[in-house]
Amino acid sequence: MAINTDKNSYTIIFAIIMVVVVGSLLAGFSSGLKPMIKANEKYEKQQNILYAMGVNNNEGANDVAFISTNEVEDEFNTYIKKQLVIQGDKVTEDDKAYLIDLKKEETKAKDDSYERRLPLFVAEKDGKEIYIVPVRGKGLWDAIWGFVAVDKSMTVQGVYYDHKGETPGLGAEIKQRYFMDDFTGEKFLNGNAFKGIEVAKGNNDPKNEDTSDNAVDAIAGATITGDGVAAMLRKDIKLYVPYFKKLNK
Repeated sequence: MAINTDKNSYTIIFAIIMVVVVGSLLAGFSSGLKPMIKANEKYEKQQNILYAMGVNNNEGANDVAFISTNEVEDEFNTYIKKQLVIQGDKVTEDDKAYLIDLKKEETKAKDDSYERRLPLFVAEKDGKEIYIVPVRGKGLWDAIWGFVAVDKSMTVQGVYYDHKGETPGLGAEIKQRYFMDDFTGEKFLNGNAFKGIEVAKGNNDPKNEDTSDNAVDAIAGATITGDGVAAMLRKDIKLYVPYFKKLNK
């Protein structure tokens, strides 16, 4: 019996050692991957920002093709002239503005004593100054987000949207060209007044030929996701209106 007990003890000790060793190896592996994950997140965000302002590898009419990860950092530095952080009346340049977490900032801003930080990317393309605003909201199932490129008058130059878990073929279509391209030319400022862009069922303007109606065509079967996009734009773009009004003085 003593021998069996010893064998059982050795087996248990060996199992514990293996758990510790494997756990350490996995922790080390995970730690080693962190810089790569961070770099990929940065490149993805840069690709999205550039896409919104019309810098991409699209060739066909339905393409959604980003600048490659090998080129995106250089292209980002070429087109993005300034990264700004707006906090109340204070505007500062900060080359880490792209790291600001919109979700965390929105949560902090529930405390009235906290002034939310708003990142803004100032770019230049074809001799024209473009401003890219990050947005975040709620779709049918989970988070939706994107980047909206506007000119000085807050006229849309392009957008990019994405989602975490919208339904394929329905709400997930917000990241397709036929939907995103519809926003180009729409305006957030009517004179001095802010007005959102609705995602409307009865808009009946699939090519968005009327850019003065503050509306784009809804996606069939994705009413809640479309409403989420409209609400996201109203909520987040409106925060930047004071900055743009000062630009236009």
